[in-house]
Amino acid sequence: MLRHIKTTNLDDFFKRLGERAEKGVYFYRINGYNEKIDAFIRKYYEDARKSGVVIEGRIPNPDEKNLSYYNEIMGMDFQLSLGFISDRIKKWLPRMNDYQREAVSTAIYDCLDKLHKAGKNDNMLKNAYIKFMCWLYYKFERVLSKLGNDDVPKILYEADISNYELMLISILSNAGCDVILLQYKGDAEYLKLDPQSQTSDALTFIEGLGAFPDGYSLKKIRDDIRDTANNARLYGTLPSITNCTNAWIEENKILDSVRTPIALRGSDNRFFYNCFCRIKGVEDKLTYVNELYQMGLEIKNSKRNLMVVNGEIPVPTMEEISQVRRKNAYQSPDQAIADLSTNIIFASSAEIQRLINKAFIDVMLAESKVAGMNLNKLINKGVYLICWIKRYAFKILVNWKSPEVGCFIHFGGCKNENENLFMKLMARLPIDVLIFVPNLNENCTLSDPLLYEQHFTDSLNVQKFPSETTDLHVGTSAYHAERELDTLMYQDSGIYRNQQYARANAITLNTMYEEIPILWKEEVKYRPNFATTENVVSIPVIFSKVSGVKNGDINGYWNSIKELLKEDTYLITEAPHIEQNAPNPMKVFATEFFKNGKLQRNKIKDHKDFPYAFLREEIQDHMLDKLQLLIDQKVIKGTFENGTEYTIIGTVLNLSKDLIRMIQKFDFTKKNPKLIYVNAGEKMLSLEDSIVVAFLNLVGFDILFFVPTGYQNVERYFNTRPFEEHQIGEYVYDLQIPNLRLSPSKLSSTLRDMIFKRG
Repeated sequence: MLRHIKTTNLDDFFKRLGERAEKGVYFYRINGYNEKIDAFIRKYYEDARKSGVVIEGRIPNPDEKNLSYYNEIMGMDFQLSLGFISDRIKKWLPRMNDYQREAVSTAIYDCLDKLHKAGKNDNMLKNAYIKFMCWLYYKFERVLSKLGNDDVPKILYEADISNYELMLISILSNAGCDVILLQYKGDAEYLKLDPQSQTSDALTFIEGLGAFPDGYSLKKIRDDIRDTANNARLYGTLPSITNCTNAWIEENKILDSVRTPIALRGSDNRFFYNCFCRIKGVEDKLTYVNELYQMGLEIKNSKRNLMVVNGEIPVPTMEEISQVRRKNAYQSPDQAIADLSTNIIFASSAEIQRLINKAFIDVMLAESKVAGMNLNKLINKGVYLICWIKRYAFKILVNWKSPEVGCFIHFGGCKNENENLFMKLMARLPIDVLIFVPNLNENCTLSDPLLYEQHFTDSLNVQKFPSETTDLHVGTSAYHAERELDTLMYQDSGIYRNQQYARANAITLNTMYEEIPILWKEEVKYRPNFATTENVVSIPVIFSKVSGVKNGDINGYWNSIKELLKEDTYLITEAPHIEQNAPNPMKVFATEFFKNGKLQRNKIKDHKDFPYAFLREEIQDHMLDKLQLLIDQKVIKGTFENGTEYTIIGTVLNLSKDLIRMIQKFDFTKKNPKLIYVNAGEKMLSLEDSIVVAFLNLVGFDILFFVPTGYQNVERYFNTRPFEEHQIGEYVYDLQIPNLRLSPSKLSSTLRDMIFKRG
């Protein structure tokens, strides 16, 4: 038998028996973790896997089948003698040589003898003996055949060890095995079995040990080893250089660092020296644009390739996507990544191809492990990356020679996952990647350990990187002072600049009828539930049907409507307002303006007959937003059933000039436009009427229907009732609608003449 020896050096575990300072074996417990211990466990795991035994979890007790076979071969005899045990092992484990058999027999005898001296009876000794024999045969036979070799066999045990397991492992250790016990929860359970640490030693000679990380296990190590092997197959030939990103730049001097000549950034030919930086805000409003222009000019003059993307990176075209070769089905992310990477062919430089290939695989492998990622989504991301690599990276790196570094500028924050992924990839190539977000109200979703960021407190609304002198628009001090005053006055103050907001959503108010005349006159910012959130206005609007005549007072009824009529009110007094077959030149284009449930906004705006092209851009967008919303909400009957969506599009794109002017004038924080529809007869609103009022409600109009008859002549074409109804009095029929644009006094006189006229 070999005795246990101690060490203070982890490398000693991997020395051959003849190279050790003392001839012996190691039996240690590891109760803490650091990177050095992790590296040791990984190396020890590999040795144990190749020439020993790795135990993950408790060793299963012999089952009935194991015991039955043992009984058939060996019988159930037992004697506590070294000769008996040696003889039985020779029969049970015949491949062991004399040295191995003697070492194991002696170790078993010593263990059982200690149990006997501790007061265990013969039956208990017999049970322990049979358990040891079965475990040796079924679990450790490959170790037994290596005992006595100069390469010491290794056992790695991962679990809270039991009493009999500790005895067996001790037998193997005494017979000539190195043993490591991994105890993720510490030493407490073990010390209940071996309080004086007589069987094994705690590994305490490594300083700075902490708790094992959550989820740490031999399975994770095995997965990491497998992934490393898989990755080696994925990458193929690796590049000879790698990135040194940001380590060389001066702190808080990004623009100066970008200008640093490549030769002065570093001299180690194992690296290329690039930067990956984001600057949020501006240092000096007066000089910001000019400083960017001068930086770009210097980059070009130094013969470095520069590419700029303003705003969102344009998505790949159908032609670009069609050129990316891919299979119909993949079995795993690794298979998909490997196949997609074959699209990266950079004929002018094998080194650049290897760099791009490695960067692509690196970011794709990391992305494949993101929670919720599925294979189809991963493939789509890979296709986007390949398209953008060909569009941008290939052009920046054309004719590349080490240690050259190109430059890619993303002006405006990254807005989506695909952009984030592409920025990460580009930053791992010989390219300076710069992201500028001068407007602090913009967000950039990119996060990466490599990214270096610089923040400034001032904000500036600049739409594009100044690449040409025509892009230089520099504000004076007074101009910027006024903008700052705007910020102080018009942000979260309840005071709003003219046309301050470009986006708005209408919220229909539920009111009492008596509240309508009061709210009707107010600016929307004074109404309940008005809000401005993330540059979007929530507009509380009135959308009601008023049925009946209060107290049967016809004169008072008409006067109450007259009081609501202001210059910003669109009045309709005859139903239907738009006849079903009324001429509409936009209907013929509706089918080409709507595909797959979405408005083709660019096609609409670029069309030669687009009737709203003269409106402010933000109003055009507002109207198209609400047109899409009207279709999506299916407020109008027949939407997505019988082609009504095309009627909706044609109708909304053919509004009257008066309505268009009211929409153009609409300031979302002030008084909103109004529509009053008086229907005193039996005729129904047309489908087109219903579309117009539903659309104007979404745009932000206040809308009132006055129906003295109480008839359901408004509801016909609505799927649900989008307005509320007020029953204010008795129903009155056959009323003649007077000229409601007259003043109340003239209106009363006219009504008296109508009622009391002589025959």
